[in-house]
Amino acid sequence: MQIKLFSFNPFQVNTYLLINEYRECILIDAGCLDSYECTKLSSYIKENKLSLKRVLNTHLHLDHIFGNKFVFEEYGIKPEAHKADEFLINRFPLMAKNFGINSNTTIEIGNYLNDNDTITLGNIKLTVLHTPGHSPGGVSFYADDDHCLFSGDSLFLGSVGRTDLEGGDFATLKSSIVNKLFSLPKNTLVFPGHGPKTSIDFEKNNNPYLR
Repeated sequence: MQIKLFSFNPFQVNTYLLINEYRECILIDAGCLDSYECTKLSSYIKENKLSLKRVLNTHLHLDHIFGNKFVFEEYGIKPEAHKADEFLINRFPLMAKNFGINSNTTIEIGNYLNDNDTITLGNIKLTVLHTPGHSPGGVSFYADDDHCLFSGDSLFLGSVGRTDLEGGDFATLKSSIVNKLFSLPKNTLVFPGHGPKTSIDFEKNNNPYLR
């Protein structure tokens, strides 16, 4: 599996393209906001002769879903997410306005993701891990064969996701991380929703929020 990282929008969301041996790909967190960022994503897909097959969301906070409507219009693919975050779609226009962002359109969930679901596309094999706390429907995607985790806004380098937003809860987030993510092999690389990558081993031994 090949991983291509984009950093999009004022919140600097990490948007990932996972590419298999057949040049098919999965998009995680379409954060592209304006026409420049949307074109950057679509141009990369076109220039590398990729075929986009699925769009996954780690959660549905506005910064992670800005590009969902563009991707649907461009590729005809609806986003997949956990049902517990569906209420955030209705909050999107108000939240965008509160941040002074001119974006008031999104797209509904096309398929619900559940804990322990398996997503397979060629040599890409992901397990869905429900990791609530930052949001009720937060999920992470674990690629066992590639020893990596896409943690969304649950776990960061030396930090964790904020829990003061609607539906957030620190005790729930800590439980998600300690009981699910920290049970993964210690050499697992963690690709978060913002910032640089880290590892399960490093976070278990150094993250001050999880002592």
